[in-house]
Amino acid sequence: MTGGPGRARWSPDVVRRRAARAVRRSAYNSVRRWRNRPPIVSRQWSPAPPDFVGIGVQRAGTSWWYSLLQAHPRVHGPAEGKEAHYFERFWREPFTEADVSGYHELFRRPAGKLCGEWTPRYMFDPWTPPLLHRAAPEARLLVMLRDPVERFRSGMTHSLERGKTVDAATVDEALSRSLYHAQLAGILRHFPRPQVLLLQYERCMAEPAQMLRRTQAFLDLAEQPPATGAVGRVNATGIAKLELPAPLMTEVRARLGPDVEQLAAKFPEIELGLWPNFGS
Repeated sequence: MTGGPGRARWSPDVVRRRAARAVRRSAYNSVRRWRNRPPIVSRQWSPAPPDFVGIGVQRAGTSWWYSLLQAHPRVHGPAEGKEAHYFERFWREPFTEADVSGYHELFRRPAGKLCGEWTPRYMFDPWTPPLLHRAAPEARLLVMLRDPVERFRSGMTHSLERGKTVDAATVDEALSRSLYHAQLAGILRHFPRPQVLLLQYERCMAEPAQMLRRTQAFLDLAEQPPATGAVGRVNATGIAKLELPAPLMTEVRARLGPDVEQLAAKFPEIELGLWPNFGS
């Protein structure tokens, strides 16, 4: 490790070792978390569209929130786990009725159980909303948002932790992922507003029980408080957050500012005071 005080620079070998360790730790925690309720699929259950789909956003506590939903006795875990990433290849390939049926196959569950997934990039990829509506028009959509600047930094740190090259393309993608209003506009062209629940990561961290009740009510689930010890982060970044030049951060805030203003105007449940980079 090199760099000045408070600023860590990891060699590529160290990054790879830390990334491998983080993956192993994540897998272990996942097994420990679900060891009493592993996903089970029976051919006797009929395929069906998901009851709910989490669609965004990356690095905003979605794994944690999904784990709290999965702890509810009426929620059944899909065979593919949290993230199906089902629609990614269809930016170019035709999306057929067989593909719709293939998506439904992922959500076989017992009668009376709810089943769903949470793939954070569904909101980001512009071709996904119409395909998701075609495959699951009645699904209730969950969106977890985080301070766009902090999500931007965390996204790039996450890439570095996984041993990926952080270059100009990485920066551009991370910035685009933080343009929430534009992405939500694409979702609302295909799904009615009452079918979409917006959550703020910062409020969920501060008031997890209250926000979980809100989420459960949205999904027509009976209230189920989070288990003791279940309130916390899952898949947290395991390395020091990437430090970025001050001029770049100034420009990032300026680029994201108009989108944040539109977001707050369109969705009054968003509290800008929870986002220090934009709250007054």
